[in-house]
Amino acid sequence: MQSVLYSVFQVLELLLTFYSYALIIYILLSWFPNARESSFGQLLAKLCEPYLEPFRKIIPPLGMIDISPLVAILALNFAISGLRQLFYMII
Repeated sequence: MQSVLYSVFQVLELLLTFYSYALIIYILLSWFPNARESSFGQLLAKLCEPYLEPFRKIIPPLGMIDISPLVAILALNFAISGLRQLFYMII
């Protein structure tokens, strides 16, 4: 039973880690002209925008800088850390 639970937690942690990398790549695409309009940029937008939208509603941009993606990545990292803690508490 523990090995199955461990596998589930590993898969969840891996998916959340990959998603945080996707968020970072999506944010970096904004630095390059027309990068978000490419097919890869549009795919990342479909994956990342639903998660980023609530953070953008709460945190207004500071001038030309939007810090809401940084807060979103921090929240995702806290979720990964919490998942690890939950796993160790269960075991």
